[in-house]
Amino acid sequence: MKYHNKKMIIDGNKFDSIKEAKRYQELKILEKAKEITELRLQVKFELQPSFKKNNKTIRKIEYIADFTYYDNKSQQYIVEDTKGYRTDVYKLKKKLFEYKYPHLTIKEL
Repeated sequence: MKYHNKKMIIDGNKFDSIKEAKRYQELKILEKAKEITELRLQVKFELQPSFKKNNKTIRKIEYIADFTYYDNKSQQYIVEDTKGYRTDVYKLKKKLFEYKYPHLTIKEL
């Protein structure tokens, strides 16, 4: 459920909120200035693979980051999420993400 966010399209990319679209524009400026590289949108991270139980397939669980990029200054790979509201589902997925990907941290804006 999105919380009354207004969807926007920039450069052919659909964003779930104005805040996320503005952040994309900021990141594009940083990329042009060569402060960041490898900017990607809507990157999927598998938290749990799908599996079968009692002849039923249980779907995989994924966390989808708003943005990922390499920060040339800190020399770190950044996983970024533009949050207006931290849902219980998001909080749970963040915990699973941090367990499965201990070398990464979700940067929340």
